Amino acid sequence: MDTAVIWFRDDLRVDDNPTLVDALGDADVVVPLYVFDPRHRGETRYGTEKIGGHRARFRRESVTDLRASLRARGGDLVVRSGRADEVVPAIVHDVGADAMYAQTTPGTEERDAEAKVREALPEHTAFHTRVTHTLYHPDDLPTPPSQIEDTYTPWRKDVEGSDAAVRDPLDPPERVPTPDLDPGTVPTLSELGIDPPPEDDRAVLPFEGGESAGTRRLDAYLWERDCLREYKETRNGLLGADYSSKFSPWLAAGCLSPRRIHAEVDRYERERVANEDTYWLVFELLWRDFFQFQFHKHGAAFFEPTGIRNVEQSWRHDRAAFERWAAGETGVPFVDANMRELDRTGYMSNRGRQNVASFLADALEIDWRWGAAHFEAQLVDYDVASNWGNWAYQAGVGNDSRDGFFDVLSQAEYYDEDAAYVQTWLPELEALPPEYAHRPWRLSEDEQATYGVELGVDYPRPMLDVEARYEELGDG
Repeated sequence: MDTAVIWFRDDLRVDDNPTLVDALGDADVVVPLYVFDPRHRGETRYGTEKIGGHRARFRRESVTDLRASLRARGGDLVVRSGRADEVVPAIVHDVGADAMYAQTTPGTEERDAEAKVREALPEHTAFHTRVTHTLYHPDDLPTPPSQIEDTYTPWRKDVEGSDAAVRDPLDPPERVPTPDLDPGTVPTLSELGIDPPPEDDRAVLPFEGGESAGTRRLDAYLWERDCLREYKETRNGLLGADYSSKFSPWLAAGCLSPRRIHAEVDRYERERVANEDTYWLVFELLWRDFFQFQFHKHGAAFFEPTGIRNVEQSWRHDRAAFERWAAGETGVPFVDANMRELDRTGYMSNRGRQNVASFLADALEIDWRWGAAHFEAQLVDYDVASNWGNWAYQAGVGNDSRDGFFDVLSQAEYYDEDAAYVQTWLPELEALPPEYAHRPWRLSEDEQATYGVELGVDYPRPMLDVEARYEELGDG
């Protein structure tokens, strides 16, 4: 084979990238290509933006970093804007490629885009896909993805109790020979029609996009600050960089390989300590795999209001109430603090995500898909399978779905006992003692005057009697 095109998607790395390695092994010259597709932007059917500033910035930085890595290896990254099913075949034609290589993922839109590119390729061009987004390769599972359990624990035990092994990560190539082509420019956010995201020094991390930044984070969390030994114990934290690994943005964009993380955890366990905390990071990578394989199995059912379980429920479509939730103006401090952190930084703790999702779906009974779509726009670590799978779970229509709900008041008082998190993101409540910071509606008029917090002026009155609502849910 003479020339191959490599269509980069959510695999923006040179380390442990089977698509890149296999193309280099088969072709004399490769054309690495990234496409800024307009279908990845704009408004969704839920009235939300498909991608917001935080994730768009992270993606742009990741593409720029990939280009730098390829240039350091004697190659380059061709960047184009347009529909992938028009741009990719055109590049294949222009360079006379014998084959093209691409990552494949189970998302419905991603599968559709792949199919359209395949259909539009010149007849003689072979199209090879590789799985690069999961810890376990689907071919190595004891049960094919189409037949796996719909409940996590039996599936995990099946995998861990089998002969299935995580494949060794592939080393990055030393050289990437590319032809002399116009590489194009990486478009700015304004050129993409996206407003730049805000900057906020309260962010747990700056979340710089790219493989280089992801590798630095992996080294810092495991080796420099030695945080892995306490991961399970601290992972429900709310403030600070190191209560959890925060690898998810780099995993979502494919800047970090889950197999590379797994290999580093193995090395950490050999060289430092192996305990329940170190295992728990692998446990979370398995959760991520589970949703990827569930999307392979169920596909578009994850976007139905009834989910994969065909659970009938009359979801409300109150746009005003939804907008209050999205803006962090519900009058329930733990919900509002998390939603404002999301808006300002593109990130929210796992504990926060569970609580705000439950509040929307359980307390307000608003269509859970609106919430999932809002997260799609806002989250710097958005991954279609993890996001929609977890939202379906919280709404009671997905995998491992629970019958109960998260009481955001008791959750706040347990995980934010001193109200430090709430008062970080809601400084208007910083004068209040913790019991009032979590339940400000209990303030009398005299107490409001004493603390200088007037409900309805300095901070919203709650949009519903939340204590009564949780009593009602508990009785139900």
